[in-house]
Amino acid sequence: MTKTFAHRMGQGSHGDVYRGNLRDARQITVKVLKNCKGGDKDFVKEVESIGAISHNNVAPLLGFCLQGPTRALIYEYMPNGSLESYALSSDDSVEENYSLWLYWEKLFDIAVGVARGLDYLHGDDGANGMNISIKPRNILLDHELCPKISDVGVANLCETSTRGARERDGYDAPEVVSRRFGPVTSKSDVYSYGVMVLEMVRAKRHVKVGADTTSKYFAQWLYEHLDEFCNSVSDVNGDTRELVRKMIIVGLWCSQTAPASRPSMSGVVEMLEGSSAELELPRRIP
Repeated sequence: MTKTFAHRMGQGSHGDVYRGNLRDARQITVKVLKNCKGGDKDFVKEVESIGAISHNNVAPLLGFCLQGPTRALIYEYMPNGSLESYALSSDDSVEENYSLWLYWEKLFDIAVGVARGLDYLHGDDGANGMNISIKPRNILLDHELCPKISDVGVANLCETSTRGARERDGYDAPEVVSRRFGPVTSKSDVYSYGVMVLEMVRAKRHVKVGADTTSKYFAQWLYEHLDEFCNSVSDVNGDTRELVRKMIIVGLWCSQTAPASRPSMSGVVEMLEGSSAELELPRRIP
C-alpha cells in the first residue's frame, strides 16, 4: 500500500505521513501513529467515531490499520497539499505555481469552508468532545482547492508528550497555554481559526504597513487601519474588498483574548455569509 513506507510526505506531532496507492490505483495518505494510548478496543472505538464524521470540509477517513504494534489511519490523498504550503509560503516557486489561484475570492472561499467544517464538528451545542487542531498545515486542499480539516480526533488516540506541550505556536488560544484564562472549549478552536484567517490576510497583503508585521502587531495595525488596508488592496473590485473586510473583522473577533468575547462557529458562518456593512469591529484588539 505504501511500498514499505518509501514515500514519506512529512512528520507531525502524532506520527509520520506517507503517500500510497490502493489496489484500484486511488492515491491515499497513511498516517502511522506513534505513542498510541489504550488497548485495541479503545483504538477501534475512537476510530469509529472519527470515521462517522461526514462533511465536505473535513478530511474523510477511508480506513485504518491495526497490526501488532502498528496503528495507522488512511485518508484520501489531497493533491494540493496544505493551506500552509499553498497560501502562507514565502517560497517563490510555490507562489509561481499557484499564481492563478492566489486571489482573494479563493482565500475567502477557503475561510468559509473551514468555518463550515468547524461549525459541523462543534455540533448544535458547540462542543462534541472531538479534539481539533486548527492551523494552516492541518487544512488540506483537494484538486479544486476545497479545504478539508485534517487530524480531527487524532490527538485522542495518542499520548501527550512533554515535547508536544512545548511545541505551542501562535494558533493556540491563551487558555490552551495557561488555564488561568479558563478551560479549553470550542471557543479555543474559534481563536485558532481567527489567527489563521488573519495570517491568510497578512500573507496576501498588497500594502506596506510600515510596522512590525508579525501576527500580533499586524492585527493591531489592521484594527487601526481597516479602511486604509481594504482600499489599498490592488487589482480588485468593490465586491472583493467587501470579502477582505469580512475576513479581517471576523479574524479580529475570533482572536479575542477572552473566550466569552469570541463568537461561536455558527456565528462566524453567519458573519461571513452576511453583509460586511452589518459587521462592526470589536471594542478592543485581540
